[in-house]
Amino acid sequence: MPQIRKKLIEVSIPLEAINKASAREKSIRHGHPSTLHLWWARRPLAACRAVLFSQLVDDPSSWPDRFPTEAAQDKERKRLHKIIEDMVPWKASNDERIFNAARWEIARSVAWGLGEEPPPQQNTKAILDYLQAKAPPVYDPFSGGGSIPLEAQRLGLRTYGSDLNPVAVLIGKALVEIPPKFAGQAPVNSKAQEELKHGGQWNGKGAQGLAEDVRYFGQWMRDEAGKRIGHLFPKAQLEDGSDATVIAWLWARTVRSPDPAANGAMVPLLSSYMLADKERRRIWVQPVFDSSADDGYRFEIVEGQPDSSELAMFKRGNKAGRSGFTCLLTGSAISFDYIRKQAVSDGLGKRLLGILVQDGSQRRYIEAQDTEMVPTNSLPENICADGLVTTPSHDVDRLPMYGMPRWRDAFTSRQLISLTTFAGLVSEVEALATRKHAALIKQNKKDDNHSTNIRSQEYGRAVATYLGLAVGRAADYWSTITTWVPSGEFVRNTFARQAIAMSWDFVESNPFSDATGNWMGSAVGWIPKVIEGLPASGEAQINQIDAQANDYLSQKFVVSTDPPYYDNIGYADLSDFFYVWHKQSLGNVSPELFRRLLAPKGEELVASPHRHGGRDGAETFFLQGMKKALDGIQQSTLDSFPLAIYYAFKQSEIGKDGVTSAGWASFLQAVVNTGFLIDGTWPVRTEMSNRVVGKSANMLASSIVLVCRKRPEDADTITRADFIRLLKRELPDAIDDIRKAGVGPVDMQQSVIGPGMGVFSSHAKVLEDDDSPMTVKTALAIINRIWGEIENEGDTTLDAETQVALAWFASYGFDPKSSGELITLANAKNIPTASLFRSEVFEDLSGRSGLKPRDRLSPEWTPDSDTTLTIWECVQHAARALGAEDGGDAAAARLIAQMGPKAADARALAYRLFQIATDKGWAAEALVYNELAAVWPRLEGLAEDIASISSETPAKPQLDLL
Repeated sequence: MPQIRKKLIEVSIPLEAINKASAREKSIRHGHPSTLHLWWARRPLAACRAVLFSQLVDDPSSWPDRFPTEAAQDKERKRLHKIIEDMVPWKASNDERIFNAARWEIARSVAWGLGEEPPPQQNTKAILDYLQAKAPPVYDPFSGGGSIPLEAQRLGLRTYGSDLNPVAVLIGKALVEIPPKFAGQAPVNSKAQEELKHGGQWNGKGAQGLAEDVRYFGQWMRDEAGKRIGHLFPKAQLEDGSDATVIAWLWARTVRSPDPAANGAMVPLLSSYMLADKERRRIWVQPVFDSSADDGYRFEIVEGQPDSSELAMFKRGNKAGRSGFTCLLTGSAISFDYIRKQAVSDGLGKRLLGILVQDGSQRRYIEAQDTEMVPTNSLPENICADGLVTTPSHDVDRLPMYGMPRWRDAFTSRQLISLTTFAGLVSEVEALATRKHAALIKQNKKDDNHSTNIRSQEYGRAVATYLGLAVGRAADYWSTITTWVPSGEFVRNTFARQAIAMSWDFVESNPFSDATGNWMGSAVGWIPKVIEGLPASGEAQINQIDAQANDYLSQKFVVSTDPPYYDNIGYADLSDFFYVWHKQSLGNVSPELFRRLLAPKGEELVASPHRHGGRDGAETFFLQGMKKALDGIQQSTLDSFPLAIYYAFKQSEIGKDGVTSAGWASFLQAVVNTGFLIDGTWPVRTEMSNRVVGKSANMLASSIVLVCRKRPEDADTITRADFIRLLKRELPDAIDDIRKAGVGPVDMQQSVIGPGMGVFSSHAKVLEDDDSPMTVKTALAIINRIWGEIENEGDTTLDAETQVALAWFASYGFDPKSSGELITLANAKNIPTASLFRSEVFEDLSGRSGLKPRDRLSPEWTPDSDTTLTIWECVQHAARALGAEDGGDAAAARLIAQMGPKAADARALAYRLFQIATDKGWAAEALVYNELAAVWPRLEGLAEDIASISSETPAKPQLDLL
């Protein structure tokens, strides 16, 4: 068996920097791989690259001959942390200097483990060649949107991934498998080749040539589609008789009024009358009763500045909250139940509200015209969107609930014709790109026809794949589930959330305009920008494999994976929206992916009650399926490397007895049952670090990265009492290590699970008093309880003043109370109240007393100058300095530099105060301590720098006054 060396991820990672980069990444748009095509709940690239790096790089403690002391190991660990901190920001993604340093660290660990010397540190090619030849390959059996394989590739590693869902596999292939095949290749389109004739050699990097061809052939598709269906998108006529290009048609769904007084009129269901809602530009549709108009009303476009009450009315349209709508003609209530019944029996209608046009350099809203009505042309016979929408999945059930049982029903006739036309053109692009590529090869070099044909066919399929993905992007913007965003005046795509919601007023975009929702901008334009920034190097492969079947590739891997999250997202149901159009556009290009009518669902590893006979059946299916998948992962995992598993965590999964939801507990139970030892848990937050999410918020606020090793076969069995005893012995040091790693108080409950489950899962069984095996759910509750006891026991080691302050804070916060309350607390701790006032922890307010607020603490205070220094003051002054406008990190670090041994106690107290503030519901106060504790490791680093500078500064000569 190879030597097991501890990896960095098993000891310490710079969590604050990773979380900050992960949160910021959510706002990145152009060029980000997530914009290639929509996929749900992707892991941030920053977290993936940091976790992979830390899985592969040895912790310094693994090399005692090279780093013999704890101080040397800490120094080396901080150096490795700095490499991660430089690597995780999005702007570093294509910085070869930064990534070359990271790759070399991986190569060094691999080389040392093999008893070799690593390649030269500055030789990028040598490092990449070494990693491809000697480093272990990385595999993600639940590759989804491709984040993990992509970042493994960026780190220079051989990359493999798989997923059951064909849409996910298509995305993964486009991100990591296709680009390396054509790296460095010049574009084949006529325009680029003509330019190259006059400009010399192609100097593009990576897959930039492929990106250029996708852009060129995307434009070719637009031009060709314009010839075939451009007449379905006529220009609008303005008041002066001139024509203007339509950007979007704005529609409202209609239903027959339930009020007999409306004479059977179809009335609109409008969630808002607003078209433009900006401070200086407010435009809305005004219903006008007109007996000559269809159904007795029409809409006018109005621009102005309504007062606040009118504005509120316009924003809510005729929607009556959660009860339904009101009839525009009679004011009668229209319930959702009535709307659903009408939708299923007779179908909902639609009414044109107005249109947005491009008038020269300005955008204008104009009233409905006859030419904007949906054409009545017969639809093409080859539409593949005939598949039934899966029900009763809550992810997609709004469609059949409102009269849309088939996927095609979510589109207007014009949208169906557009998507079918563009999908059909993908096959024509494949043939065209293949011919261009073959002609170019024959022109530039001699080659046998067979190899030329194969290579050219591959290239044609590659270009077609990306433009097939563009059809998927177009479908996201060309459905009747899209909505208009008045505050920005743009189209909100179908999947504005991780489900298909019902939209009452929707948008029909013009593919041939140059504005929101068009083909070249919203569909094609994002894709070449992604391709240009992809690594496009090394060995990479993405396959369609059912993880439960254990049918992995026949070699060993470093496994890093992001499996499904119990019942959070129904990937298969949602992906059908895209699958039907990818089948239409790429059925001949990738027939192995699109051989079914819809995406596979029965095998999907998601706890779906509607597929598995209720919640109990769904939980059983998930637990058994995850166990099968983990069995395969265990067989494929290299013994010398830890396994990393992401688990997307909902804050609502935190219960009073700890983190004990069915999904979380079932997932951990499957991991333990498979024979894995849980070695650590790192919470990766995707929200900004200064946001404390309420425990009741049902949202994916973070991912817990589980670090696992294979449990030894000779692991022993212990009792419940043994388990508790081991927890009390091992958790204190583990908690201290977690804090050193920069885990903030808000994530401590999640993080303590790691070492706690490490104790639990390192044994074959933990037996209850009746000799039954302890469940993970019970273990979690015990871990949470012991953690609380350890935190409370730590209070007794604090100085008396701090103990009194802590007890006061837990009862009253910073509120002053009668002095008698303080006397009682002081007597219990055997300390005079005078000492509490003298230390400036408390204030004497003439008959009342209270903790001294931070805003009244002296900015001149330093630990060195305080003759009655307390841990309480250390925390409060550090928090004050960190939040001060003229202070910040440097000021807080200077204080920590002077705290000496008290710094560790002060850091621990910050965690304790956060927990108290959270339990009391004092969100603002909790935020103060969370921020302080989370940045404490960085402040300690600054403090060391300050101390180092001070020691190197020559002392000023003293004057001899004698």
